[in-house]
Amino acid sequence: MPDKIPITTEYIKLDQFLKFSGIVPTGGEAKERILSGEITVNGVPCQMRGKKLRPGDVVQIEGKAYEVAMGGNQPD
Repeated sequence: MPDKIPITTEYIKLDQFLKFSGIVPTGGEAKERILSGEITVNGVPCQMRGKKLRPGDVVQIEGKAYEVAMGGNQPD
């Protein structure tokens, strides 16, 4: 079961998501890890820093999964 990371906007870019969720501490590290091919989005390797993630998308890194979830008072 992936950890759910709520966002309050329509989408979030992959590099921003990695920083926002605390998966990586800096934007530089997010860039490196994305470009090195360590990240998958919905099971597909992704090297696009600006990839738009929407609620329901699942990001995987180092064997851990994180699901983009709708934030605010939305029901699950």
